[in-house]
Amino acid sequence: MSEASPKRRIRAQASARDTAVMGFVLDDALVPGRSARFDAPGEAALPRALFDLTGVTRVEVSGATIWVRKDATADWAALKPAIAAAIRQVLDTTDAPLGPQEAEDNPDTALLQQVEALLNTQVNPAVAAHGGHIAVEKVEAGTVHLRMSGGCQGCAASAATLRDGVERMLRAALPQIRDIEDVTDHGAGDAPYYTREDGPSPMLNRPVPPGVIDWQDGQLMVDPDYLAPRLGLTPETLHEGLQSGDVVGVTETGQGEDEGKTRIVLRSATRAWAAEVRADGSAREIPPPRSSEVAADKEQDLATRVRTHLEALDPEKTPITYGALARALGLWLPGSVRRVTRALEITMREDAAADRPFIAARAVSRGGDGLPGPGFFDLAQHLSRGPDPDESKRDFHARELSRLTRMPA
Repeated sequence: MSEASPKRRIRAQASARDTAVMGFVLDDALVPGRSARFDAPGEAALPRALFDLTGVTRVEVSGATIWVRKDATADWAALKPAIAAAIRQVLDTTDAPLGPQEAEDNPDTALLQQVEALLNTQVNPAVAAHGGHIAVEKVEAGTVHLRMSGGCQGCAASAATLRDGVERMLRAALPQIRDIEDVTDHGAGDAPYYTREDGPSPMLNRPVPPGVIDWQDGQLMVDPDYLAPRLGLTPETLHEGLQSGDVVGVTETGQGEDEGKTRIVLRSATRAWAAEVRADGSAREIPPPRSSEVAADKEQDLATRVRTHLEALDPEKTPITYGALARALGLWLPGSVRRVTRALEITMREDAAADRPFIAARAVSRGGDGLPGPGFFDLAQHLSRGPDPDESKRDFHARELSRLTRMPA
């Protein structure tokens, strides 16, 4: 008689957005480097087993999570244990639950495998001493999604563990990582190594050395020798990035209970850094807000301001450079040109949808010989509004400017 295999741990996780969807979370990725969606059984073992259950209408696999959608007649109380049992049965009987893997030239897949290898060899042996485990759930567009379990889930020191230890190690070994996100539901942790306290994590109170941040002419300035390595750059490339817009910065003044404080956030192509400056001049590093937290309405507001300014310009005094447009809107901080070009792209999408000429044609690159940057023409082409096959970029640009002058006031 063969020895029974240990029971696999599977945790059900309800979707916060859709009551018809439930996630079934494993301890590790189902098939490292692969994600999949099934709307019908097909030939793969896992979807075939799940679609055999009455009420299952869709199956999606992402890292360690198997998302299942049910129809309106099915009851999760009965369906959840059946799904968990079916998953266990498949994993106990096959090494290819998603079917044969086809060779892919996918940078996200390669990055996921590299992150997974580092976690298994350098991170998890250490956090295992606290009864914890960290797994990479997925990689999308260079953003690594990590999930903590065991003693790390709900642990008060998990932020410090992730950012001070794991993130630093991963970024040093894999500079192609754009961002790292903790997707753990820490509120569901039932055995954290350190229990929560009212005070903030030690990671959130790391002081910035005196003299690193200073006010000059009403603007916050950060010592490039201190800032550059935190953005994965050298001081020289940091300076170039601030000039080109590849490094962007935002300064925000605190209001209400944060009055007297100023937050500065800087982002390079791969990393972000943030600090909070108090009224007495002291400063501390803080976790930078995620890119996804940048409010869409702020970008839309800037796009509206860009449009209003360009529409009010005398056609005889156009086009103007991106830098001049930024200054006219009161944008002087590093990265302002990049913000303006993103706003111009929003106006282009709006104009294409409304079948209007591109108001963005009135703004040009300083070194572009009187033409907009390449992004203008690339986006126009993407919107099916680019130059005709026998038309040069210069002629297309002139045509858009001419159309703008003929628009009714």
